[in-house]
Amino acid sequence: MLVFTGIVEEVGRVVEKSDLPDAVRLRINGPLVTGDASPGDSIAVNGVCLTVVEVFPGGEFTTDVMAETLNRSTLRHVGERPAVNLERAVTVERRLGGHIVQGHVDGTGRVISRTPSENWEVVRIAFSPDLARYVVEKGSIAVDGVSLTVSGLGNDAGQTWFEVSLIPTTLAETTLSRVPAGGEVNLEVDVIAKYVEKLLSR
Repeated sequence: MLVFTGIVEEVGRVVEKSDLPDAVRLRINGPLVTGDASPGDSIAVNGVCLTVVEVFPGGEFTTDVMAETLNRSTLRHVGERPAVNLERAVTVERRLGGHIVQGHVDGTGRVISRTPSENWEVVRIAFSPDLARYVVEKGSIAVDGVSLTVSGLGNDAGQTWFEVSLIPTTLAETTLSRVPAGGEVNLEVDVIAKYVEKLLSR
């Protein structure tokens, strides 16, 4: 099974976006993740598992994003926010530093607030009530492909939200420091919760 860890390897940049029939082709600069990449390999872009089409000298690669993926993820906004989190698929030699992430976005959330403190920043994200049953305090969630721990949950005036606490390393080495209040993020809930739900439903 192809998986990621939610540990971002580098912040890349979308340098070109070309329209295709029912899709777009992105050209992304990511020198680290392209170091050993070949056509057909998988790279997570803001938490979305995409297939490498072509690799170019200088650390760039192209990938095609279907209309369905554009509709369900924030990749439709890459022109506005060209910086993207990049991670290669896990190999058997690598440690699983985050949690099991498939690169299958379950939905998007919206940043409600950002509360900085001396050692971290608390980010509150509104999300669909349909996903709430999979999100638990101290559990894992992927936000724009970053493996994070849920530090709080709530519902205010019918708006379901969760909080994550971002340490300086996460702020410095991912795009999450750049998402403003009102900004949209990709969400992937813990796949184990979905498997447990299906097994119990039987």
